[in-house]
Parts: sequence; C-alpha cells; structure tokens
Amino acid sequence: MNYYGEGITYLKKVETKGSLIVLEGPDGSGRSTQIDMITTKLEADGHAVITTGLKRSELIGAGILEAKHKLPLGKKTLALFYAADFADQLEHKVIPALHAGYVVLADRYIYTLMARSSVRGISRSWSHDLFGFAIQPDLVFYLDVPPVELFHRVFQKYGTLDYYESGADIGLSDDLFESFVLYQKGIAKEFRLMEAKYGIVPIDGGRPVAEVNVDLQKRIDSYLASLRRR
Repeated sequence: MNYYGEGITYLKKVETKGSLIVLEGPDGSGRSTQIDMITTKLEADGHAVITTGLKRSELIGAGILEAKHKLPLGKKTLALFYAADFADQLEHKVIPALHAGYVVLADRYIYTLMARSSVRGISRSWSHDLFGFAIQPDLVFYLDVPPVELFHRVFQKYGTLDYYESGADIGLSDDLFESFVLYQKGIAKEFRLMEAKYGIVPIDGGRPVAEVNVDLQKRIDSYLASLRRR
C-alpha cells in the first residue's frame, strides 16, 4: 500500500489484498451510473465490491452538507471539511475493505478536492501536502464532458445549479450559466494538469452510457486479470 506522503502512521504496515479503483468527473458526467454498472458486473464476476465517495463519512458527512447550506464557507475551511470526511472514510472503510480483499470503487477521490481548491486559488502544493495520508489508487479514470453539455445534464436532472459546483462562491460571473461553464472549465484544466503526476486516465464521458461503460469495464477487467496472472 503506497501513500502520497506520510500516510496514516499506525496503518502503514496493514497488508492489502484488494484494489482501489477511482472514477472522477464533475456532476452530470455519469459517474454514479457507471459506478452502479461496474459494481453489478464485478459482483457477477465473483468480486467482493464496496463503494465510497465524498460526503459519506458518518463522522462529518452530514456536517458538510449542513454547513454548505447555512453559509458560504471559506476556501480552506471547505477544503479541510472535505479532507476530514475523506480521512475518516479512508481509515474506517477503505483500508479495512482493501485489507479484506475487496474491490473498492471510489465515486470521486482526492483529485476532485485538489482541483476545486486550485480553482479557488489554493496552491497545488498545499493540497498535495494536505492529502499526504491518502493511498495511491490502482486505477484512476476521469469522465471528461464539455461544460455546456454538463450544464444541460445537471439542469435537466435537478432543475437548478449547485452554488459551489457553479463557482458562485468565488465570483467568476454574475451570470450563473457563465459562472458554471467557467468553473467547470477550470476543473477540467486542473485534471489535465494532474494526469501525468497522478496517473489519471481521461475517458470521453460525452458518449452514450453503454459505450462509456464498455470502455471502463474493459480497462478494469484487464487490470484485474493481470493481478490473477501474477
């Protein structure tokens, strides 16, 4: 098990038999749909699967939602909230599952959190150091969808736009549509900058759901098959 930094001290010697697979992408990119489809396929193939994602910590997940609804959060306050949520899940859910041999499917990981922070003006080095306790995943995919297409998908699904996912808290534009597009372009740029450093594989998420799924599943199956041959 490799970490990006110092890791979690008392868990460093834990042996892991499972695999950590991350699916990144903005709201409206189809992440959750793909996670569900991949989970079904892997379980049918005999794999034990568990999923995780942002804001799902029993310790702090609900607190993030409450804080975001009540008042605008400062840039680093928001980043630290999510880091605490991630750390709690990593320690109590992800690492134990990997130790037990599960395939852990992460619906977003630290890369979304780092991209959001960078777009808000926080240095990339600060974010990297903040998440030095994070495990390096085995596979990382990023569903890339043009911002205008994302806008239509999100608005069709929810009938509104999220305050933070539109970048409204950083004053990109008085027009919410323009702010959303500018913010999502900034996020996509950060992911392109992270590709080589973190081994992120871009996936064209603008294609039909079934086509995207075939692409992802082939890559995942190939990786898991390679583990069996070792």
